[in-house]
Amino acid sequence: MKYTNPVIKGFYPDPSVCKVADTYYLVCSSFQYFPGVPLFESKDLINWTQIGHCLTRPSQIQLETVNSSGGVFAPTIRHHNGRFYMTTTNDTTHQNFYVWTDDIYGEWSDPIYVDQGGIDPDLYFEDGKALFMSNGTDDNGVGGIIQCEIDIETGRKLTPGRMIWNGTGGRYLESPHLYKINGTYYLMASEGGTEYGHMVTYASGGSPSGPFEPYPHNPVLTNRNLGGYELQGAGHGDLVEDEGGNWWMLHLGFRQIGRWQTYHHLGREVFLTPVTFNEDGWFTAGYKGTVLTSFETDRISEATVQQERNVYTFENTDWNLDWCFLRHPANQQYELAPNKVILRGTDITLDTPLSPTFIGIRQRDFNAVISCDVTLTEGEAGITLYMDENHHYDLALRQVDNGYSVVKRLNVGDIKSIEQEEYVGVSNQATLTIQSTPDRYTFLLNYDGKDISLGTAQTRYLSSEVAGGFTGVLIGLYASKVGSVAVFTNFTCTYT
Repeated sequence: MKYTNPVIKGFYPDPSVCKVADTYYLVCSSFQYFPGVPLFESKDLINWTQIGHCLTRPSQIQLETVNSSGGVFAPTIRHHNGRFYMTTTNDTTHQNFYVWTDDIYGEWSDPIYVDQGGIDPDLYFEDGKALFMSNGTDDNGVGGIIQCEIDIETGRKLTPGRMIWNGTGGRYLESPHLYKINGTYYLMASEGGTEYGHMVTYASGGSPSGPFEPYPHNPVLTNRNLGGYELQGAGHGDLVEDEGGNWWMLHLGFRQIGRWQTYHHLGREVFLTPVTFNEDGWFTAGYKGTVLTSFETDRISEATVQQERNVYTFENTDWNLDWCFLRHPANQQYELAPNKVILRGTDITLDTPLSPTFIGIRQRDFNAVISCDVTLTEGEAGITLYMDENHHYDLALRQVDNGYSVVKRLNVGDIKSIEQEEYVGVSNQATLTIQSTPDRYTFLLNYDGKDISLGTAQTRYLSSEVAGGFTGVLIGLYASKVGSVAVFTNFTCTYT
């Protein structure tokens, strides 16, 4: 059958995967958003359903005053002796920790911390031992991939951290994962930075602690030389074996907005690439070491149909799965109902690294129409296309001296400007619509039976290349100013 990439669209970076019986489980980074670490399951590797989050309680993760792209970095999910483990980093507090659960559909434990630095931690189990790895600096000050043995019950280090591989020379060595396949140990990592130079590299050895010999043809996967190709930034992969004994890599990548427009604003997404082991024990990935927008393969049954979800509404989404908050929310500011949401504003705005009244859903594709009815009592409320506190576009209904108006506000770095404003009289209700294409957003107000244009804005100014950081655009509903109450109904996001 033929499947298309990405297999999980939108801002779901740094995927890690494990298989238990006939089911695959996958986790992704969440940074400053809460709940943390989205959790998915699949039966076929191409259709993924979100089933929860690993970090659902404030006691599990400190997110207060965390800047955008801080907080929860690159998780790893593993299963051992009937228990699931998810290990990750709070990059803001520089702490590596893991949580566990015996029920993948239930709550996860409070964090167990490991006194080892770096980011992108990994767990490997063998012969009653738990090995913990991260990138960083070992106990002797040597940089690279660092490994130690830990007590899995307490997180206590049982051996000093020791550098076991320093990569192939690419910058930002990260994302280590260790496997034992056909009696050989494989240590896979990423280099080059999670951008256009990103790549997956690996080495093999005879023991879980090395020494490791690099694959002679590294990198095993990269799109760094495919100028003008839609998919870029391939890296940060994790291997998994399917029911038929075939191997696959789940990894991140991103889609740039045009062939020669090197900007991406949807965030880093989840891609699936076939892996093949050769007779010499080395493996290759993808098409000549690259990931494609689609693969034709007989590894997946022809009866399998890749599902495509095109419409998102209040009614067909789950507040606890599809939507998220900025940092820990003040719960009293939100009323979440099956067909509407009521938001109460505070003096915290979208421009600060705190927790404004905001609830968002990831933008999953370039071409979309987003619409919502807003009823406002005092203050301001509307739809924001949110990249970070310094880069977001707002279409909002707000109270003015003689009634209400709708504004289009552009926030790009230090420039925060109301570009257009349309007075709507004494009516405190408005239908707000945003049309999205790969390179431009168009802002509309439906008033008095007419669609009124409030102009456009380029998507590139919400891209990682402009804003920096590691996140992607969220479609957010927000309210601001103490005393404001906003009712949002008839939300629709349709991908065309």
